[in-house]
Amino acid sequence: MPLAEVVHEVFAPGGLLARADAQFRPREGQTRMAAAVARTMEEGGMLVVEAGTGVGKTFSYLVPALLSGERVLLSTATKALQDQLFARDLPLLAEVLGVPVRAALLKGRASYLCLHRMVQARQDSAVTDRNVARVLAKVEDWSRSTRSGDLAELTGLDERSPVIPLVTSTRENCLGASCPRARECHVNIARREALAADIVVINHHLFFADMAVRESGVAELLPSVRVVVFDEAHQISETGVQFLGLQLSSGQLLDFARDLLAAGLHHARGLADWLALAGRVEQAVGELRLAGGSAGAQGKRGWTEAAPEGAEVQAWDAALRRLSTACAQAQEALDQLSETAPDLDRLYERSTELLARLARFGGPCGQDAVRWIDLGSTQVRLVESPLDISHAMRTRLLTQPTHSARDDEWPDPEGERPRAWIFTSATLGTDEGLTWFVERCGLKGAEILRVDSPFDYATQAALYVPRHLPKPADPAHSAAIARLAGDAAARIGGRTLVLTTTLKALATIGDALHRRFGDGQSLSVLVQGEWPKRRLMERFREGSGHGAPGCILVASATFWEGFDVPGDALQLVIIDKLPFPPPGDPLVEARSQRIEEAGGSSFQQVSVPEAAVALKQGAGRLIRRESDRGVLVVGDTRLATMGYGKRLLRALPPMRRLETPEDFDAALDDLLAASSDPF
Repeated sequence: MPLAEVVHEVFAPGGLLARADAQFRPREGQTRMAAAVARTMEEGGMLVVEAGTGVGKTFSYLVPALLSGERVLLSTATKALQDQLFARDLPLLAEVLGVPVRAALLKGRASYLCLHRMVQARQDSAVTDRNVARVLAKVEDWSRSTRSGDLAELTGLDERSPVIPLVTSTRENCLGASCPRARECHVNIARREALAADIVVINHHLFFADMAVRESGVAELLPSVRVVVFDEAHQISETGVQFLGLQLSSGQLLDFARDLLAAGLHHARGLADWLALAGRVEQAVGELRLAGGSAGAQGKRGWTEAAPEGAEVQAWDAALRRLSTACAQAQEALDQLSETAPDLDRLYERSTELLARLARFGGPCGQDAVRWIDLGSTQVRLVESPLDISHAMRTRLLTQPTHSARDDEWPDPEGERPRAWIFTSATLGTDEGLTWFVERCGLKGAEILRVDSPFDYATQAALYVPRHLPKPADPAHSAAIARLAGDAAARIGGRTLVLTTTLKALATIGDALHRRFGDGQSLSVLVQGEWPKRRLMERFREGSGHGAPGCILVASATFWEGFDVPGDALQLVIIDKLPFPPPGDPLVEARSQRIEEAGGSSFQQVSVPEAAVALKQGAGRLIRRESDRGVLVVGDTRLATMGYGKRLLRALPPMRRLETPEDFDAALDDLLAASSDPF
C-alpha cells in the first residue's frame, strides 16, 4: 500500500491517533499535508507547505517519517523545538504507531559541556568572581552524572551566564582528536549516535554552519539520509546567509588573545613574551574599532569602497595592518612551540585562520555578495554575506547525492531514488506561489501546498487599528502605545503582549509601563532583556494564578515567533508598528538595489513581503488553539490608510474588525467576562 494511503488511515476517524488520544480530532488540512509529505518521501523531490496555526504540521511530517522506513533528518528553527520533538513528539508517536525507531538529538558544540575546558576554567586563576566560581562548581557536580552533556539539562543555568563560554568549546578553540578528553567528548558522542540513528533532530544553525565549514557532524550525516525536513522553514534563508558568508569579530580576536596568554603561560612559560603578544592583539582590536567609527557610532554600516562608510581609508588600512602584524607575531611564536601541546597547536591553526580572514577583508568584496561593518559600543564585526542562499542551495545541497552511511559502497546511481526535501512553516509568503520563500531558497519547481488554519478567527479574534494614534515616525508614538497597552491591560488584568519593531521602542514602552505599574501589585511588567528569556516566558504563562498579578510583556526580536501561550494568559497582542525591514540594513539595501537595477520595485518585492511575513508571525502569537479568544492591535495607521495596507491585511488571519475605541473596549470586556480566570 502506498505510504500516503497508510498515513491517511492513521489520521482518519477511528484511526491509530484517534484510538490513542480521545482528544484527537481529524483535520482535513492536517491529513492533506501528511499525504503530500508521504508522497514526496516516497517519490523524492521538493515540497513546500505553508500550514496555518493549528493545522498540526508537526504530526503531519512526523507520522510519514516514522512510517516511511527511511533515515530522516529533521531541522528546526530553535533548540527548544528540537528538545520538544526529541523528548515528547517522537517517542509519543513511535509508541502510538508501534514503530521501533532510534532517534538522536544533535546540537551545535556550544550546547554541550566541554570537559577539557571545564578543567581549564576550574584551574584558571583569573576566575575570581564568587558567583562564577559557584556556578562552575555546580556545572562540575552535574558533569559527573550527565550522559548527554547537554547544558539544557542543567536547570537554573542562565543562558546569558558568563560560565557558559568557559565550559563549552567553539570551532576555533576545540582541540579535536588531540584533546585529552576526546574519547569522553559529549559532542563526539552525540555525533556518533546521530550517525547510527534512524531519525536525527538538528537545528538550522547547525545545518548551515556545516555547509559553511564542514565540521559540525552533519557533513557525514547528510549523504546517508534520503529525507530532509525543515520545520519553521521561513528562517532558513536568513540563517543560511549568516553562515554562508564570512565574519570576523572582535570577540573572536579577543578570545584568541586570552587563550594565547593562558595556554602560553601554562605550557610554555618563559619561552615567549605571552603577555606582550596577547596585549598587542587586544590593542590592535581596540584600534580597529576606533578606525571603524567614532566611539559613539553604533549599528551596521555599508562597505562598498576600500573602507566602511564613515571610516577614513588610511586609518582603516593601518588598523587592519597592525592587527595582521599582531596575529602574525603570535603565529611566529606558536610555530616554534605548537608541537609541545595540543592547545598551542590549535592556537597556531587559529592564527592562520584569523590571518586569512584579515587578508580577505583587506581585499575587494566577493561577487554577488555584500559587505558591512557592525559596530557596538566596544565591539566590531566585519561581515561579507551572499545576497541569498539560492545559489548555494541549488549547487551545494539540493543536487547532493545520497548513500548509506551503514554501507561502504555507494548505491548504483540508476537505482537510486531522489532525495525528498520538505519545507514547512506557518508563514512562507503572501501569494499562491510563496515566491518570497521559494525564490530566495532556490526552490524553483517545488510542489507548493497551502493549508489554512482550522481556527474560526472571525469568532475567536478581532483586529483593531487605532486611528487616533500618532504617525509611526512621530516621537510621541511609543508613549501612545504604552498608554494604550497600560489601559487595556489594566482593564483585563494583564494578559497582554506588546511586540515592538525596534529596541528603542522596547525601552521607551517598557520604561513607561514600569513607571505606571511600578509597585507591581496590580500588574507585573516584564521587559525583554531584564530577565533571561526562559524566565520571562515562564512568568508570563503563569498569568494571574496563585495570587500573582497579571502580566504585560514588552518584547522584540525572538518573541515575534516561537512564543506559544495558549489559553487565557494571553488575550491581547499589540504590535507597535508595521515590521518593515530596516532601510539602513546593508543586506536589505543590496537586495533592493539588485531588484531596482533589474527594473523591479524593491518596496513591492522586498519591503512589503518581508513586513507581511513578520506581521503574520507576530499576529500568530494570539490564537494557539480552538478555545482561545483574543484581540490583535496594530498601532500603525498605515495599515488602514495606505494602498499596501490591503496587501498586508490579506496576510493576516480573517479576524473581525473593530472600528472605534468603543468597539475595542467592548471586545476587552467580552474577553474578561468569558475568561475562566477573571481579574
